[in-house]
Amino acid sequence: MITSRPTEATLPAAHDRVYRALRARIMHGEISPGVALTLRGIGRDFDVSMTPAREAVRRLVAEGALFLSSSGRVSTPELSGDRIEELAALRALLEVELASRALPRAHIALIDRLQAINGTVGEAVSNRDAVGYIRTNLEFHRTLYLRAQAPAMLAMAETVWLQLGPTMRALYGRLRRTEPPHFHKLIIAALKAGDEPGLRLAVRSDVTQGLRMLTG
Repeated sequence: MITSRPTEATLPAAHDRVYRALRARIMHGEISPGVALTLRGIGRDFDVSMTPAREAVRRLVAEGALFLSSSGRVSTPELSGDRIEELAALRALLEVELASRALPRAHIALIDRLQAINGTVGEAVSNRDAVGYIRTNLEFHRTLYLRAQAPAMLAMAETVWLQLGPTMRALYGRLRRTEPPHFHKLIIAALKAGDEPGLRLAVRSDVTQGLRMLTG
């Protein structure tokens, strides 16, 4: 029996697997800001050769999830206060529009799902689980925005989340929060009432004031 050797055709699947897994780790704050990553280390973590690891890193650098220095060092970004403010403003622009577009399709099952996710957010907060908090908080927002049926806009929002992930992990350690974000309850209430102005205000407040609280 002759077994075929891996070819270049198998590399896209390998690099995509590494890209998606590493992307999720960064977005959910599993890696702190300024942490150096090596192709060898990535290859070892995901059991792949250097080529898929290099391609995954290239894509993440292009998205702003990783920083490539002039010396070739790859690391998670360390964001300045101005950069955090800029990304918060982008979140407000994109996510308010996504929520507004989702409102006409916000059925009872969606609202129930958002309430359940928010309960999980609360558990992560009470357990001081930073990664769990970031992951479930983003799940709350993504679940709502998927109803907008605006994939290009959602992809842009996810790129912003990706750039913020490591910094959110670092900032969360400073916060002594003991309950879920207050604005999530306002978002759910606005969805129930079909209140578009209230929904837009609640989403804008959640994505901007939440970050201000973390950086203050």
